Amino acid sequence: MNTNEQLINHFYTCFKNKDYKGMQACYADHATFSDAVFKNLNSAQVKAMWQMLILKGKDMRIEFGQISANEKTGKAHWDAYYTFSATGKNVINKIDANFEFENGKIVKHIDDFNFYVWAKQALGTTGLLLGWTGFLKNKIQTTAMANLQKFMEIK
Repeated sequence: MNTNEQLINHFYTCFKNKDYKGMQACYADHATFSDAVFKNLNSAQVKAMWQMLILKGKDMRIEFGQISANEKTGKAHWDAYYTFSATGKNVINKIDANFEFENGKIVKHIDDFNFYVWAKQALGTTGLLLGWTGFLKNKIQTTAMANLQKFMEIK
């Protein structure tokens, strides 16, 4: 396992152990993050996002694997199992992660998952009927960013 594969493994091991400080330490000071919900986060935001998700995701657990990396890029697959707090519905989110590295740290992290599949699980009938629409996706993104901003103000 090369050093960037070890970094990815360490990142997800910290996540599995709910060690957000360990996860945060994997990112460079100029890192960015994006997924279907959290778009274009800067380093401070992505670090706060993982802290928020771990502290609020009381029943969250993850599984990860398929780690590969070279000196510049890497990838992994991970599955998140949790209860979506807004609805109380159980979610299994299957995520493919892509990374870029500089000087032993993550500088770019993009998580890719099927938003419609997530919305059907997390939101039930609403997700089934509207999960494919830009309207619902924008609403979820706006709410998630507002929650992150509030979290960052009080932490």
